Order: sequence, then structure tokens, then C-alpha cells
Amino acid sequence: MKTLAKISDFTGKYMAIIALAVAIVALVFPGPVSSVVKTSYVNILLGIVMFGMGMTLKLADFKVVFTKPKAVIVGILSQFVIMPVLAFLLTAVFQLPAELAVGVILVGSCPGGTSSNVMTYLAKGDVALSVGMTACTTIMAPVVTPLLVLLFAGQTVDVDVLEMFLSIVQVVLVPIAAGFLINYFFEKVAAACASVLPLVSVVGISLIIMAVVAANQAKLLTVGPLIILVVMLHNVLGYVLGYLVGRVLRLTKEQMRTLSIEVGMQNSGLASSLATVHFASMPLAAVPGAVFSVWHNISGAVYANILARSAGKDAGEAEGEGEAEQAAA
Repeated sequence: MKTLAKISDFTGKYMAIIALAVAIVALVFPGPVSSVVKTSYVNILLGIVMFGMGMTLKLADFKVVFTKPKAVIVGILSQFVIMPVLAFLLTAVFQLPAELAVGVILVGSCPGGTSSNVMTYLAKGDVALSVGMTACTTIMAPVVTPLLVLLFAGQTVDVDVLEMFLSIVQVVLVPIAAGFLINYFFEKVAAACASVLPLVSVVGISLIIMAVVAANQAKLLTVGPLIILVVMLHNVLGYVLGYLVGRVLRLTKEQMRTLSIEVGMQNSGLASSLATVHFASMPLAAVPGAVFSVWHNISGAVYANILARSAGKDAGEAEGEGEAEQAAA
């Protein structure tokens, strides 16, 4: 178990590099990868990842809704307004073909990504708030995500809101609820598994990336640079606007860092899953989610480091001011 825990810790730290590596492998060797990891496995893999997330949740994680209601409400609204609107605008500005446009809108309409909690910790943000916001947006996703996709993509493609709702319940809510119940009733079992849960998440997300990239290798080589640019802009602008919203609404600096990461990082695995199931006739729709999965882990790690340094400077300045006040007194 100790060996698995060490491997889990290693994969959690280097998720960004692992995501990039598996994407390159799938791009270079699509045939062998497709024969082992099929797109039909995406839902099962996402369910496993969500089950792992559920096993980390406790009732205490939802207390933040009552102790910091302003920050949570701002976070939820920002998540479900900024990212889908950005997605829609980017698809219009870059005149993306319908397949890719739907994929980008799916990414923008999804809840916060599970890795945002780790990035918030690295950025010296409010981890409890991050976990609470991710949990809240994920629980709301079965209703909100299909409606957002209908709003922003409904004029381009047929969107079956009810089927999408049931799909999200099946691959997100049910596994999370199962994991949460195990943690609640069998806390010792959940605690014993906690050290390997990062490994489960990394493996699940990596396999989803490989399945989608390998299945769309030929088309991805054609549209790759364009969709990578759009995904990068979507993610980075999410960080920027999330931080600015927090600043305008006078959240604490810790909360501003948290909000920025929560808004910018999406559950892109869910986007790929929904694209695979509900837009099967448009295989490229799953690509933005896979690209986002790779990119936001890279950008998140870099951005968290930048925010952590900024937090260190703020703490140093505050300490200096305190010493100055004491000297003056």
C-alpha cells in the first residue's frame, strides 16, 4: 500500500506532464491505443474518477456554503456564466466548424474540474472554498449544463436536454453519491483508500485523453493548432476574468486566487464524455475536452506557482507593515 501511495503522490504532482505524454503517445500511435482504449470506455472511466472524488467529500465540505455564502454564490455564477459565454464568443470569433464549436461550448458549460482543488492548494488559496464550489457546481451540472449547451449550441445542433441530464446523473452524480456514502458510513475504508485516489484520477483522465485523441488523430492533426489556440484562450481568459470578478466584488485575496482557478479549470472529462455519447455523429466534438484536459493541467500548475509567489509577497509585505506599526508605537 505504501508503494501505491508513493506512486499516487508522484502521479498527482506530475499530472500535467503525464497528460501531455499520453496525448503524444495517442497521437503518434493511434492504432494500438484505439485497440486498447476505446471511446466507449469514456463514460465508465469518468464514472470511476467521479467515484474517487465522492470518496473525498464530507458533510463538512458543504459547510462553506453557509459560512462563506457570498464567495460560493459568486463562484457558481462565475463558473456558469463566464466560461460558457467565453466559449460561445471564441467559437464565433474563430469561426469554428460546428463539430469543434459544440465541443468548446460543452467544455464551457461543464462544472469545475476536480484538479482545481489541488491547484488551489498549491496556489495558497482557500481549499475548503474550492472543494465546496466544485461540489456545488458538479451537483448542479445535470440541470445547468444541458440548458447551457441548448442555449449556446441549440441553433447549430440538436440538443436532447433530457438525455443529457440523465447521462450526467449516471456518470457524475451516481458515482459521486456512492463514493460519498462509502466515506460517510465506512470512513476507515475511505481513509485507507485516500492515498491512492489521486492515482485513480490520473489514470482515468489519462485514458480518456488517449481514447479521444487516438480516435480523432487524423482530423486533430489538421485542426490541431486552431483548437489548441482556442482552448488556451478559453482557459487563460477564465483565470483572468475569475480573478477580476473576485476583485470587483471585494473578495479576500485568498478567495480571489481560488475563484480564478475554479473558473478557469473545467471538468473537461465530462465534456468529452457528453460529446462521445450525445454527438457521436460529430467525433471532433470530443477533441476540445481532451485538449483542455491536457492544457489546463499544465497551465494550472504554472499559474498556481505564480499565485503562490504572489501570496508569499503579500504575506511578507503584511508582516513588514505590522513590524513598522509596532516600531512606531
